[in-house]
Amino acid sequence: MALNLNKTELRISAGQIRQFPRDPMAQVAFSGRSNVGKSSLINSLLGRKSLARVSAAPGKTVTINFYDVDKQLFLVDLPGYGFAKRRREEQIEWSNLTDGYFTQNPNLDRLRLVVQLIDSRVGPTGDDAMMLQYLREAGLPFLVVATKSDKLNATERKKSEELLRSHPDIPTDTPILFYSSQKGEGRTELWNHISKYTELKL
Repeated sequence: MALNLNKTELRISAGQIRQFPRDPMAQVAFSGRSNVGKSSLINSLLGRKSLARVSAAPGKTVTINFYDVDKQLFLVDLPGYGFAKRRREEQIEWSNLTDGYFTQNPNLDRLRLVVQLIDSRVGPTGDDAMMLQYLREAGLPFLVVATKSDKLNATERKKSEELLRSHPDIPTDTPILFYSSQKGEGRTELWNHISKYTELKL
């Protein structure tokens, strides 16, 4: 059965592991540093303007948002990392909650794909490298999405792609997509990958 993107809702903003949904649905998680454009990408992907809240203060809220797509798929918005102004207590809270998603998620076996977002203008930061290493060591399937691609000219884009392709923590066979939430570039390609990993169709 094809996914109906019009039947999408925020099921829960989980601040504690016990709040994670237990529905037997495939999950695709979105990971990235604060202000990488995660909420904008999710809105773009779902064809919405404000379903995923774009925070004016990056890193302010430590929750995992579960978006229910047509009762068949959860798009899971992990809290952004690497926000320098976050208090130490909040950093620990982020770490515990995110680690709990990957280690204590009752439906971890239904996690089909992690979409790792990296700002195409900045390239992989130290925090990005740590996340990539974690995904590799955990054996989780992932792809890389370079966000804000509309901000790059042709030369900058080529340099950005070369940097990602040569990064030691990104295996050579890892799909790398350039995405613009403003212009829609990469949307169809990303949905194709999600469809492939979840065996769901649009």
